[in-house]
Amino acid sequence: MGFAEYGRLDAVAMAELVRRREVSPRELVDEAIACIERVDPQLNAVVERLFDRARDATGGSIPEGPFRGVPFATKNLLAPIAGVPIDGGSRFFRGHVAARDSTLVSRYRKAGLVFVATSNAPELGLLPFTEPELHGPTRNPYDPARTPGGSSGGAAALVASGALPLAHANDGGGSIRIPASCCNLFGLKPSRGRMPVGPDYQEIWHGFVCDHVVSRTVRDSAGALDVAQGPEPGALYHAPPPERPYLEEVRRPPRRLRIALSVTPHLPARVDPRCAEAALAAGRLCESLGHVVEEAAPELHPRELAKAFFTIVVSELAADIRRAEQLMKKKARARDFEDATWLVALLAREVSAADFATSMALLRDVTRQVSAFLETYDVLLTPTLAHPPPGIGELLPKGLEKRVQAIAAATSSSLLLKLGGGIDAAVDRVFDFVPFTPLANFSGLPAMSVPLGEADGLPIGVQFVGRFADEATLFQLAAQLEQAAPWTGRRPKVTAQPG
Repeated sequence: MGFAEYGRLDAVAMAELVRRREVSPRELVDEAIACIERVDPQLNAVVERLFDRARDATGGSIPEGPFRGVPFATKNLLAPIAGVPIDGGSRFFRGHVAARDSTLVSRYRKAGLVFVATSNAPELGLLPFTEPELHGPTRNPYDPARTPGGSSGGAAALVASGALPLAHANDGGGSIRIPASCCNLFGLKPSRGRMPVGPDYQEIWHGFVCDHVVSRTVRDSAGALDVAQGPEPGALYHAPPPERPYLEEVRRPPRRLRIALSVTPHLPARVDPRCAEAALAAGRLCESLGHVVEEAAPELHPRELAKAFFTIVVSELAADIRRAEQLMKKKARARDFEDATWLVALLAREVSAADFATSMALLRDVTRQVSAFLETYDVLLTPTLAHPPPGIGELLPKGLEKRVQAIAAATSSSLLLKLGGGIDAAVDRVFDFVPFTPLANFSGLPAMSVPLGEADGLPIGVQFVGRFADEATLFQLAAQLEQAAPWTGRRPKVTAQPG
């Protein structure tokens, strides 16, 4: 098999060829490795190359699952593979080797997926761009001077370049949907409780974080959710089981949907007209497909919402570092982390128990409000991001702000950071890029980014938020949009395809 054929196939098609014995798992893995070696010097998407392990796996007994023999990458964060280094993009974890598979990895393995690499991510998944100091920045295949987004940027770069048909990702504030939007991919964040997080966790960031994949096709995402979703022993909660496999849902046309359309950001931000227009155009497309589209949105208070969301993230990051000290059996120090990560954790000192509880209460109130809104509407349609993919380094602190951060981190002085305005500037800069995606995380609702827009050669995604546990409607709508406005024909500048 050469790339001309490999590059046209999604994971479902690859697995079907393996089942028919028209191609072997070894051929698929060898082609994936060749593709990674072709693009990674330009993209820096891979952290660990598992090439020998992958080849050995194809010579053994790969489980007879729905994706038998399909090459796959896991993210270098929250997806431990037994015997494989995983450091979360942090110097603190450098050299750490996972002792066991996570439940999710075990399910992927049982499905027949073959792990060929781990993908790059920002330190501890904290930022919506992938530029960790430990491993360096990952670049966007559509414009290597720009970010592929984050925190699943390495995964998105591998899939968008054609090196892999799909790759594992996770999402605590948009980290599946953000890189999907930046890289012309389909990315769905499932409902809270849909995916396993064990055995190391019962929930992550109070259920904000959910795992799944980024993919080029809707059906690959549906099939991957089929093999991975479902309750696990010890879970605090789980989403109701689907009525039928999601892979069947993509073949079923959606009913006539009532869609709310809004380009008003949920968090403080300025929305680029190109991103707003992509959402408006998606609304017109949905109308042409027979759906009812109305301009409407839940009434939110962006500044209060941003403060509450940030309060929870700050607190959870500090707790993550404390747990990491127990795992690594060493004390965390400022020099073990990037300045921004360390300083965000330091800010937890300023958060009281009452602050935390009040913030959670606010987010839960908003969850009820949005869920009630979605009793009237089937789907909420917004831009995925407020801006097209920014340049590498554009979202990092510079000048005086950078110097203040460095001094504050070295002295562990959150007061200096607050007086210098550094944290406010950093938070505003991040939320100005991603004001739409966090809503689905703290509400636990399913949401997807669909690559329907484009501006100046850059992909622009459109977000659809659905009712709790109703991924089926999202998959049906996504498949309909995929057929009406195909996106897989767009060719990135950096591609695994020779010539």
